[in-house]
Amino acid sequence: MKEKVLKAVKEHNLIEEGDNILVGVSGGADSMALLYVLLEIKEEIDFNIFIAHVNHGVRGEEALEDEKYVERTAKKLGIPYFSKQVNMEEYARKKKISAEEAGRELRYSFFREILSKIGGGKIAVAHNKNDQAETLLLRLFRGTGIEGLKGMEYKNKDIIRPILGIEREEIEKYLLDRNIEFKIDRTNLEPIYNRNRIRLEIIPYIQKYYNPNIIDTLWRTSQLMSIDNEFFEEYCQRAYYKILKKKDENSIVLDGNTFKKEHISIQTRIIRNCILELNGSLQGITMKHVEDVVTLFLERGTGKSITLINNLVAKTSYGDFIIEKFTEKENKEDESYIQKINMNGVNYIDRLGCKLKVEIKAIDEVNMDSSNRYRKYFDYDKVQGSLYVRNRRAGDRFVPFGMKGSKKVKDYFIDEKVPKDERNRIPIVTDEKNIIWIVGYRISELYKITKDTKRVLVIQIEK
Repeated sequence: MKEKVLKAVKEHNLIEEGDNILVGVSGGADSMALLYVLLEIKEEIDFNIFIAHVNHGVRGEEALEDEKYVERTAKKLGIPYFSKQVNMEEYARKKKISAEEAGRELRYSFFREILSKIGGGKIAVAHNKNDQAETLLLRLFRGTGIEGLKGMEYKNKDIIRPILGIEREEIEKYLLDRNIEFKIDRTNLEPIYNRNRIRLEIIPYIQKYYNPNIIDTLWRTSQLMSIDNEFFEEYCQRAYYKILKKKDENSIVLDGNTFKKEHISIQTRIIRNCILELNGSLQGITMKHVEDVVTLFLERGTGKSITLINNLVAKTSYGDFIIEKFTEKENKEDESYIQKINMNGVNYIDRLGCKLKVEIKAIDEVNMDSSNRYRKYFDYDKVQGSLYVRNRRAGDRFVPFGMKGSKKVKDYFIDEKVPKDERNRIPIVTDEKNIIWIVGYRISELYKITKDTKRVLVIQIEK
């Protein structure tokens, strides 16, 4: 078993010299085998081992005995030990999730707390080949695609699974040969959770009546799906960067026309990856969510939107397809604001995260550059009173450069196809009477440079 695990460790780059490896040890057969095989591998790769145990608070004295056993093992081996008692069922009720999900969230939250204390590292868990088979069947029964059928991976961010390719039968033989004691969690022998029912009822039935080698068959399936999924992901990433127009911490803007040209398989993957990037996980995201977003993007007109989860919204805006996450900060930025501009020097506009530079020059000192949309020139002698920067107001009007009559700012934004959610965030420079510049777009005809201009007001906005 050691040779197989060492091969997997090297092949998948699971452990490197000097790594901190936090081993989740329940006291059961799988986790005890993982602990001891890592101790053997430590003779060939120099890394640090730590032990963590979570008492889920559901088996009373039996769980307490498991906790004490793991602690005794850690002391005997001279390995740093961390433990925590939680109430899994209460946590599940509060969060309205299954007991299995609650246990997983509590465990990994505790494991990552420990990693932050010891200076980072990786979490080693004892999933094996049988667990992989159970996972595939669980996902198949719920409904899944290629990505779901690849099952668990040897390495997923900070989680490693060194014994993923080892069957439970081989694990038990490893423990027996070395006379390593392990505890039996009796809840694993009762068909009270979906995974238990698959392990205790469905897999034995398949082995008896359909395929005695179903564990290996499902393992091969997971490996084939993993290879295919890797190809799809690479292709999808290339397509995504062709389609991507703009991205920041809370939003992703895709070019609608390019998106429409991709196959539906790639479209759905791009949507899932966008959601993953903004949300941090796909927990709670179903295929129905993804299908609804694709339908929105392909079949509905501009200005339509749907709300997903965790403040995630998908919407259309002219030719753009947008997925974004709203935050408190963004909502505040949409409130009205106004700031007086110092006419001599630099003004910091904290709300916009930018600075506004103002200069007054004689006409013959100015070398006008029309290519910079964030640097504009005005006839200073036409400015009435002080200057201000603000966002739009209901009823705003201005005279766009090149026009004779005034126009509603709202109508101007519509004509320029400015997305609705961006309109409140576009700075507007005014004097005491008029709008003189919609920043990044148009200056006012009333303040343009003419042959009679003597002094020039130069305004530049920078991040």
